Amino acid sequence: MTYATLADREAIEKEMPFADRDLPKTVWQMIQRTADAHGPRPAITYQLFSGPTDKAETLTWNDLRVQVAQTANMLRALGVGEGDTVAFLLPNCTETVLTYVGGMVAGVVNPINPLLESAQIAAILRETDAKVLVTLRAFPKTDVAQKATEAVALAPGVRHVVEVDLHRYLTGAKKLIVPLIRPKVKVTHDAQVHSFAKLVAAQPRTLTFADATADRVCTHFHTGGTTGMPKVAQHRYSGIIYNAWLGSRLLFTERDVQMCPLPLFHVFAAVVSLGASLGSGAHVVFPTPAGYRGEGVFDNFWKLCERYGATFMITVPTAVSALMQRPVNADISKLRLAFCGSSPLPVELYKRFEQAAGVTICEGYGLTEATCLVSINPPAGTKKIGSVGLPFPYTEVRILRDTQDGPEACGVDEVGEICVSSPGVIPGSTYTEADKNHRLFHHDVYLRTGDLGRIDADGYLWITGRAKDLIIRGGHNIDPAQIEEALSGHPSVAIVGAIGQPDAHAGELPCAYVELVEGASVTPDELMAYARDKVAERAAWPKHVEVLDELPKTAVGKVFKPDLRKRAIGRVYDAALSDAGLPARVAEVVEDKKRGLVARLERSGPVEDAAVAAVLGTFTRPWEWRDGTPS
Repeated sequence: MTYATLADREAIEKEMPFADRDLPKTVWQMIQRTADAHGPRPAITYQLFSGPTDKAETLTWNDLRVQVAQTANMLRALGVGEGDTVAFLLPNCTETVLTYVGGMVAGVVNPINPLLESAQIAAILRETDAKVLVTLRAFPKTDVAQKATEAVALAPGVRHVVEVDLHRYLTGAKKLIVPLIRPKVKVTHDAQVHSFAKLVAAQPRTLTFADATADRVCTHFHTGGTTGMPKVAQHRYSGIIYNAWLGSRLLFTERDVQMCPLPLFHVFAAVVSLGASLGSGAHVVFPTPAGYRGEGVFDNFWKLCERYGATFMITVPTAVSALMQRPVNADISKLRLAFCGSSPLPVELYKRFEQAAGVTICEGYGLTEATCLVSINPPAGTKKIGSVGLPFPYTEVRILRDTQDGPEACGVDEVGEICVSSPGVIPGSTYTEADKNHRLFHHDVYLRTGDLGRIDADGYLWITGRAKDLIIRGGHNIDPAQIEEALSGHPSVAIVGAIGQPDAHAGELPCAYVELVEGASVTPDELMAYARDKVAERAAWPKHVEVLDELPKTAVGKVFKPDLRKRAIGRVYDAALSDAGLPARVAEVVEDKKRGLVARLERSGPVEDAAVAAVLGTFTRPWEWRDGTPS
């Protein structure tokens, strides 16, 4: 059956309840089934460098089954049981795949973003009570090993550090030079340090312990951007297998090849892309340790698609924008669809991509807390540009709004909070920290996503913004998406981030930060005029537009709005202090768990607290002196 309409979705659900389907109950059972069916076919490919003829390593499904068993055996030998956590702090490589999958088989795997600071990494290790950390051995041009050492020193529960050495991927002169220039890392923790390659090679090639017999938590994925303490969400086998079943039933076959330059610490790459391959037998390619951020990946992307005969590409809006600044310089005739997620894709960028590449984009929606997949523009059906498509089978999406009498359902095309129930949602236990689960569900069933959206008459879901991203101007709610959508239509604009900047009278006023297409030139005044022409709502016209060399982004490519808010607070507060003739300025803006973003000031001369308070007290965001004196 194809997946083209809401009727197709309903027909699939009517076949039988999801729990009655003949599906594996554990990740190891899933690997066994896929390897039995497609053993000699390629499963994963990884290459350290981005060149279309650079050395690559491919594991077949038979290879993957053996090496996952060895990795799981290794983790059990280090004391990881079914309820114990093994964390990994790794860029993409073959060992990352083995640790992720082997970690779910042996215990509970916890992928961690290597771009986080060591204190944040340590906080996650403590929150998940990780016993083992798999990370990099010191290697040029990366500080992952240094961060890992610092983090483990702050997380005494970690008893074993297992190091992956990227040296084995090198050839030629690089293979000889790297040992000579490898950074020295001083070990400041008490954990035992091991070689991943040596430990795994010593393990039997089949599973040496009994597989799980029931559904259980198998992953801990942290959420959030790159500042503050991320929340840690839990996933069960049943949610992972649900995502894999969706990939197998609706999206991929063993003949498909996914090009996936996204990081494996994120659910899009791990749960959706790799997970769909684990269920379907599709081949997934991971180019370079940093994916899209890797040197030369954008320049070589289309040639890599040609090299591997990619039929699907996994992408995000920022990557689509970057690709549109380069020619389509390879034979991509096998490429059928581009799956795009993580944040809404501007309509103009969508059109530009389809015209240049001749490839249709399928926008989808998912979130870590729901074990990812929620909806997609149906691959075989109508794709409504700007929507995130139809909910997947067995996923119920409701649009609810809070009232004094409790949550109330919204009508067709009415905007409210997107709430989700599915086999990937764990009511009451979404986060490891119990306090963070309070008020997270409506009716104890529907996960409150924090996203605003609507469902149209055809059942398509439209995301209209983040509840916390709303710009509240004098009590009037402004969706930043309408500003971003408008400015994205300018031919010189690559990426836009719209936020509310502090205002003494309205509370917030809309402003926008813009990253231009390479080589383009446009002034903020020209962009302001363009926005006024394209944004229908006068209250939403941006009061400030600023062009940045590059917008701050998360590792998966989302515009990281907390950094933009910090920038706006500093700019507005500095201007207010200057206009008042006060010798003080914003030195930094920091995130406080209880107060949110706080401006820290420094003096450039004698100044009374009361004078500063009189000026900055007109704004809603708090301030304090950098030396610790409270405001």
